[in-house]
Amino acid sequence: MAETPIVIHEHQFHKIKSVLARLCVECAARAVFLVDRDGQPIAFNGEIGNMDTTSFASLAAGNVAATTSMARLIGEDVFPAVVHEGERESIFISVIGRSLLVVVFDERSTLGLVKLRTKKASFEIAAILEQIAHDSENQRASQNNFFSEITDEDIDSLFS
Repeated sequence: MAETPIVIHEHQFHKIKSVLARLCVECAARAVFLVDRDGQPIAFNGEIGNMDTTSFASLAAGNVAATTSMARLIGEDVFPAVVHEGERESIFISVIGRSLLVVVFDERSTLGLVKLRTKKASFEIAAILEQIAHDSENQRASQNNFFSEITDEDIDSLFS
């Protein structure tokens, strides 16, 4: 069964952006992204510069999909986090249900700090996303009720 499409309202988007902004500061990250597992960017904060955020989001999602497949091959359901450490820049990806919290950081921070702060932010993001999904489902149900009130006779009378 297909998942209910979600609608993020402005106040919910601002809550997400607030959590991302705080996380960016708390772990001295260069940038923080919230991405869905289909590779669509939801929100980001930080020093983006001329980064192609759409490509970055897509690649992060693909990376988690590949890592999840590897996890299953060795008997794990999923790896809840993925880390890529470079000489100057590193990436930490935390899986939050159908979303990914991606932190790009450099030598100003440590992996331990990023993990600690991201864990707390993940719970906050998960709560916001759960509320968004709940609101979207309620909105969908109310729309279905509206259309269920329309009868075939109502439609016929429009075209008569």
